[in-house]
Amino acid sequence: MLAVTEPRPITTPQAPAVLAAPPGEFQPPSSHDRADRIATAIVTLLPVVALLVAIPLAWGSVLHFYDVVVFVLCYIPTGLGITIGFHRLLTHRAFETTPAIRAMFTIFGCMAIEGPPIEWVANHRKHHTYSDEEGDPHSPHVNFGGGVTGALRGLWHAHLGWVFGGGMANEARYAPDLLADPVVRFVDRTFVVWVLAGLAIPFGLGWAITGGTIDGALTGLLWGGAVRILVLHHVTFSINSLCHYFGNRDFETTDHSTNLAWLAPLSFGESWHNNHHAFPRSAVHGLGARQLDLSALVIGGLAKAGLAWDLVVVSPERQERKRCAGE
Repeated sequence: MLAVTEPRPITTPQAPAVLAAPPGEFQPPSSHDRADRIATAIVTLLPVVALLVAIPLAWGSVLHFYDVVVFVLCYIPTGLGITIGFHRLLTHRAFETTPAIRAMFTIFGCMAIEGPPIEWVANHRKHHTYSDEEGDPHSPHVNFGGGVTGALRGLWHAHLGWVFGGGMANEARYAPDLLADPVVRFVDRTFVVWVLAGLAIPFGLGWAITGGTIDGALTGLLWGGAVRILVLHHVTFSINSLCHYFGNRDFETTDHSTNLAWLAPLSFGESWHNNHHAFPRSAVHGLGARQLDLSALVIGGLAKAGLAWDLVVVSPERQERKRCAGE
């Protein structure tokens, strides 16, 4: 059984006091900003190029069963690194765990190549502070106008455009706890090491599974590296865009967050996004009986093994008080 607790008060921001951006809202500009934007463009666009290579290869029967195995073996831990590590553990502190488990999930999240953990957390906490209001880093609803054109512009911005816009959230304001955490600080400072490891692993898996062939190593890198990064990126980006525009709403919130059932398996339960915005600190996002939440199952397994504790689980009474009328 999961340990049931009411949400504990924390010092990191969860809701806006005012809509105007206070001083220190954005990360101070540095000499690395241009390099960061170039690196972001490369990391985001290279997997697209890899997919253009992968499609004709797959069509020509070059996609082997072992490539699928490598893809799955790399997708699952890196995906959980984002959903459990970066999101539920570091951003919202939905549960407590050992330093070793915290380091492991944070390293897996780095291998997803969605940015260093402290930057990722700061931006996501800022998103919750100003969700779908002025100041939200990636809302599809703010300042894009109406009609189809406005909707498309908003969805593009929320899905990917905001990544290239600069103006990252100030880490000292939004993630002071992580700046003071020696485990997370170490993983954050060595981010590039874990990125390279996340590419070396599928290369090595492809080489090992095919008995030491370079062709197997390269196709392992293609499917377990580049294509895996592409799929995981756009699953995560879809939470920012699609899950603030399409889908169902089970709970009353002050934003446009929605639940998208079809995205739940690929996102390990993150697409129950309206549930999450209703109860941001809950360790469980799939609050309904048939809402698949693989991340919550893993957290529950850690709890049963004594490796996670103080799980924040929302009581049925609190859920009913916030449920949408007519549900």
